[in-house]
Amino acid sequence: MAVIRKLAITQFRNLNQQFIEPSKHLNLFIANNAHGKTNLIEAIYYLGHNRSFKTKSLKELIKLDQQKFQLDAQVDNCRIKLEKSKQKTNISINQIRLKNSSELSKVLPIQIITSDKGFIVNGTPKNKRSYLDWGVFHVEPNFLTDFKKYNKALKNINILLSQQKDQELNYWFLEISKLSKLINQARKNYLDQLKQTNSTKLIKGLSDLFKSVESFDYEFKSGWPKEVNAFDVDSIYQYLLKSKSFLFKSKYLNYGPHKANLKFYLNDREECFLSRGEQKTLSIVFWLTQVSMMVKSNIHPIVLIDDISSELDATKIQTILYFLKRLNIQIFMTDIGSNSLKIDPENTRIFKIDQGIITQQ
Repeated sequence: MAVIRKLAITQFRNLNQQFIEPSKHLNLFIANNAHGKTNLIEAIYYLGHNRSFKTKSLKELIKLDQQKFQLDAQVDNCRIKLEKSKQKTNISINQIRLKNSSELSKVLPIQIITSDKGFIVNGTPKNKRSYLDWGVFHVEPNFLTDFKKYNKALKNINILLSQQKDQELNYWFLEISKLSKLINQARKNYLDQLKQTNSTKLIKGLSDLFKSVESFDYEFKSGWPKEVNAFDVDSIYQYLLKSKSFLFKSKYLNYGPHKANLKFYLNDREECFLSRGEQKTLSIVFWLTQVSMMVKSNIHPIVLIDDISSELDATKIQTILYFLKRLNIQIFMTDIGSNSLKIDPENTRIFKIDQGIITQQ
């Protein structure tokens, strides 16, 4: 079970030399707008992903007139330290430097619910793949390795196509066909398990609250044309061979797992015809189902919920908190404090953020 026991934030946006000891259950951070609520959520997210969900610009993250930021946390029995400047990035667990960020995500699995990252229902295909692959990564051991190999094969194919070189193209077509099948199968297996989780009693509390959620469904689109069997290596390979002349004209491969998508439906209505409220609600159901499935797989992620009252009313907030409490996971939630939430004082720590200064109440 991943639990942040201590957290120190230095020179990250408006948070400087801030230290907290969170509860292993619910942590509520109250602040007015522009005082640092989202910055706190972003810092924790960064610690688990080595990236922001808001920006790609490092300059925006480092406190003004400083050269670097530092995040330092005690997570269970591990000490995670992340230090980043324009020149270099240092990430270590128990003083051992990490070679890649995937090791970080294994120690500190994080799920986030925020409008800043975008809702998955009626969201962009890229955002949908991001949420989907977050789940697949944690339950399919070989997924990340296969995806890295796939990206290498895709890069080589695009170089050959752009340079109009046929040599070695068939080899890379076969490689990407094999890897595409593995990725497609991993994603489909994960979604099948997710649908089973969605039908269990664990999700019933949410189903009772969100009307018609029992008819909520999602369909996997592999990124290949309909005539291709995305789960058969030969079908993918033959399609690529047949399309070679077209691909030389386009100069890049525009099909495959890097173009995969999810289609969502409610009462047989496509996601684009749903109201924003329905899209938001069903996105949250999907995210929480992912968390439920991970807990079922004995992986306890940390859940981040940013500015919750701006998106949900008090009744829905209470239902979500009750649902998460039963999963026995650590939660970091921010709010402006306009809702009088019914929280368990024994299992909750409340903090106030004022101009970047965090104090426990």
